[in-house]
Formats: sequence, structure tokens, C-alpha cells
Amino acid sequence: MEAADFWAAGSPFVRRVLRAFPAARAAAFFREIGVALHEEPGGKLFPDTNRARTVLDALLGEASRRGVSVETSRRVTAVARDGPGFRLGTASGIVAARRVVLATGGLSLPKTGSDGAGYAFAASLGHTLVPTTPALAPLVLEGGFHAPLTGVSLEAEVAVHAAGRKPVRIRGPLLFTHFGVSGPAALNASRFWHRARAEGQEVRVTVSLLPGERFEDLEAWLLELVKSRPRLGIEGALALRLPAAVAEGVARELGLVGTALGRLRREERRAVIRSVVDRPLLVRDSRGYAFAEVTSGGIPLSEVDPATMESRLCPGLFLVGEVLDVDGRIGGFNFQWAWSSAFVAASALAAVS
Repeated sequence: MEAADFWAAGSPFVRRVLRAFPAARAAAFFREIGVALHEEPGGKLFPDTNRARTVLDALLGEASRRGVSVETSRRVTAVARDGPGFRLGTASGIVAARRVVLATGGLSLPKTGSDGAGYAFAASLGHTLVPTTPALAPLVLEGGFHAPLTGVSLEAEVAVHAAGRKPVRIRGPLLFTHFGVSGPAALNASRFWHRARAEGQEVRVTVSLLPGERFEDLEAWLLELVKSRPRLGIEGALALRLPAAVAEGVARELGLVGTALGRLRREERRAVIRSVVDRPLLVRDSRGYAFAEVTSGGIPLSEVDPATMESRLCPGLFLVGEVLDVDGRIGGFNFQWAWSSAFVAASALAAVS
């Protein structure tokens, strides 16, 4: 796990925090508190029980063992400076604190309690905010190509083209759904689509259903097939390289179902190739914060000390996890950022307690 796995502009900041508590150390910690782990393809670590509750119970148990009090009935509604310390407004009265850690998450998956309150608390204490957007969210598409393919997955390369910028190309599994596309390639791309929109940029998205294949190479392959199997239908030809349902969908969209390769006109053949290697994804929106796995944007890294996670603007205030302007690609990286940044803050707090 490296800083390059995150989209944060301040990668030296991210690199320093990750080195303080790397993934291997995080895995060792969870094993120490009783969470047996196994590795799945792609290097992802999961509890052997495959239940998130296992992780939660282990963390709560360790907190209790170390004398940490968790007060779930005292929701914080405001944070204000009070001399050298802070005054916290809660549903059941005022609480005084010498130091405060904002570990409130962002806006994603609001059913878990992430309502963006941390941003308001930080702003009230002098911080600014990089505008937030959903990230790692499924994409909602216009048109009808995707719906008949619901449940079909394939390796693809999604490209996000924002005006005046080099296209961002993301390769990985793509899953067709009734509303559009999901899977790692779409989820990772959603971040860049949203950021471009938030910045007022014109943006379009394309996909290659045969990643790494050039237009010229695919055309040469089809021409060779014309010679050897001229009666083969275009959907049958594409099914040699693509899932059969996708091949049929391309042929149907172009009105070429049942058309033999030998009868394809040049412009028809080229339309087929473009539909495969440079296919527009007509993104209407993503499924938003309700389905996004993380929030992009947040408190700028320039306003935080990477050695301690303490605010540079409000001494005694520490900021960790998703509330900061850091988000990573899918695969557990955002969890690791939360753990690493929390470790840095906790170490700093322990040193001054």
C-alpha cells in the first residue's frame, strides 16, 4: 500500500502517515485482538468469519479492556473553543475537553451515521473545506444498452475525459447493472467524474471492453476472420473475445444481429470496433452518497500537521480519516488511511497526556 493508491494532491503527507502505521502493522494489530485474517485475490485482507461485526466487536472489546468509555447516547452537536480547551455541546448537556479528535467520517453511507457534521465542526474552529463529492459510487447511465446485460462482468478500461486535462484511465472489472455500471473500474472512475463536475469542467466517459486492444489491431483481426469465416455473424465473432451477451448487445445496438462478417460494409465494421474499444458511457450521475463508499474532498491537508494530525489553525484539535481531503481507490485503502491517521493522532496525544 503506497501513497499512489490515494488521489490526494498532497501525497508526501499521505506517505508519511501511512509509513507510521503501515498495512502490515494494522493486520498484526487485528490478529493480536483476536481477528483472524485471510488474504483474497488482489491482496485484500478479510476476517475469516467474513463478517464486519467480528471487527467491530474486537475493537469495542479492546477499547473496553484499555478503559475507554464509549458514550453512544451523547451525540455531539457543536464544538467550540473554551480557553485552552473545548466545550462540546451534546444532546444531554455540555462536556469540557482538553483536546478533541474529529473522526466523524464524511457524507458517504449516511445510514451508518455519516452526516458531514465533522466538516461543520472544523469550519466553526477556523478550517476551510475542499468541496465534497461522492467517490467509489456506482454510475447511472443514459440509454438502454446496459439493462439487458445486468449481472454481466468483464475486464474493461474506463477513461474519464475532463476538458483541458489528460484522460484518467482506470482498468479493472466492470459490472453491468439495471441502472448503469458498477464494479471496481466504474467505482474508481466515479471520483474523477464527480471532481470534474464539481470544478465546472466538461467531462465525458468512455470505456474499452477489450482493454489494451487498439482499433487497428481489432480491425486486422476482424479482416482475418472475414477471410476464414465469412459467414460467421458479427455477434458470433465478437463472442470470441467478449461475453456472449455483450457481443449480442453491441450487434443489436448497431442493427447488425445476424449480419455475416463477409457482408459488413467498411463503415459498419468500424462502428462495431468503436463500440468495443472506444464506447461512450453516457453518465447521468452516480448513485450518490447513499451508495458511495467514501467521500472525496474535506479539510485541506495543508491545515494539518502530518507528524501529529493536529490542526495548524486550532491547537488541541486533531483531524483523522475521511474528514480530511484524502480518498483512495477501492480495495481497503480508505480503511487503512483511517487507521494510520488515527494511530498518528493517538501517538501524539499519548505523548502529551
